[in-house]
Parts: sequence; C-alpha cells; structure tokens
Amino acid sequence: MSEIGLYVHEFRPEAMSNSIELSERLEEKGHKVRQSNDFTDNPSGFVDDLDLLVSMGGDGSILRAVNLLDGRPTPVLGINFGQLGYLTAAEPLEAFDAVARTLEGNHDLEERMMLKVAVEKERFESSIEDHALNEVVVERTAVSQTVRMNVSMDGSFFTSYAADGLIISTPTGSTAYAFSARGPIVDTSHQSIQITPVSPHMLFDRTLVLAPSTEIELQVTGSRTATCTVDGREMGVLEEKDRVVCTKSDRIAKLVTFGKRDFLNPLKTKFGLEDR
Repeated sequence: MSEIGLYVHEFRPEAMSNSIELSERLEEKGHKVRQSNDFTDNPSGFVDDLDLLVSMGGDGSILRAVNLLDGRPTPVLGINFGQLGYLTAAEPLEAFDAVARTLEGNHDLEERMMLKVAVEKERFESSIEDHALNEVVVERTAVSQTVRMNVSMDGSFFTSYAADGLIISTPTGSTAYAFSARGPIVDTSHQSIQITPVSPHMLFDRTLVLAPSTEIELQVTGSRTATCTVDGREMGVLEEKDRVVCTKSDRIAKLVTFGKRDFLNPLKTKFGLEDR
C-alpha cells in the first residue's frame, strides 16, 4: 500500500474529473489517496509522508507541486493537462498506468537543479528565502521605466544593468521566461546558472552561462523600485540597496520519467521544426 497525493489544477475541469477516476481506481488497489483540495487549510499536511506526488495540470502545476514539497525528497509524476508539457511524463489517458508503473519501480528519476534565493531588505534589515526550479526574476514595477541593478558574482562586481529586468534561471527554466527574452535553450542534464537581461538599455545584451557554484548578487540602485518573483511567486517590492542573492540550492526536484526524456521533441513541435 502506498500514500499518493494528487495535486490537481482546480481550474481545468478535465484534470478534476480525471483525478476523481484515478483516485477511485487507486483506492480499489488498496492505496491511500489524498487530493490537494481537501487540504487547503493545511498544505504541509497534504505532502507529509507521501510515496508519490502526482501533478495533474501543466508545467506550472509541477512548479507549484515542487514548491509545496518544501524540500521533501518525494518524487513528482506530471500528468499533462496543459499545452506541451516540458516537465510532465504522461498524458491524461495514461494516468493510471503511469502511476502503477511508478509504484512498481518501473520508471526513472530525473534530478533537476534548483536555485536558492535570499531577498534582503535594507530598510527592514530582514531576509526572506525561497527556492526555484525555473527562475528568479527581478523586473521593473512601472511600465515606462527601466530598473537599474548592480550585479556581482562570487563577491566581485561585474557591471550595472539598465533593463526591464533580469532573469536568473536553471537549465529547466531556460525554456520558460528566459527563452522568451532570447536566452539560450539549455539541456536539463547540464548544471549551470543563466543570467538573461530583459530588454536591456545598454550595449551588453547577452546571456551569461555560469558555473552552478557561482553566487550571484543583484542590488537595486537609484530610486526606481523593482519586483522579485520566484517561479511566479512574488517575493515583494525591492527598493534602493535591497539585494537578491542566488546560489545553487541543496534541494533537488525529482521528476518521474519513463526512459530518457526527449528534450528536443517538444521544441520541434512548438516551433514547427519537423516541417522544414
């Protein structure tokens, strides 16, 4: 008997109905099943002591599921109710079989690098920490303005950026926001950190691909404020002298796969490369 959590995208009716059927079939096999919407007041209770967390949504649902685990080593199986599903391992009709195979041990695990981020507020002398599977974004708050940031690496000043924002991403996040800002596509088996400027107002506009051991510090300069988000979760407004420090996290996201994940196929599909 296994303890299985179903993390369901509540605004996708197909995911909701599929989760009910999946839960019933798993319980018939003697497994215990929890659904995320039953634990809205106690999310940590939902993920405690799970053998498997099944994400039923798109890639965003997997990001939220990994965040919900808060460092627990529970593997995450993604069932794709989104679009391409870079991070998912199975389609809706395959949901029960995918869970059964995982519980039988007939699967692989991809270990994905994550980032640790500390947001340090100068005025309040406080710090908030979080972890990202995709990216950390510091960007402007006013549409008509740029944000200015000093960037240091391993304690050494690099340069000052004037841009709409900066994206610090993992290889997993290279196909997300960083990609739309013309960053490189990085195979997720690599270990690296990418810094990609968003609409930079300066001559230097290239992505930096750094060693995973690099400590990156961003400090807001001037009177213009910025916002910091971690995998889409807002960490607050940054004012002058506030800092964002990013390093490789000691956490690892464990994603279930069945055989080696095809990294190139979603790209071919999304951009119509097969037709060329």
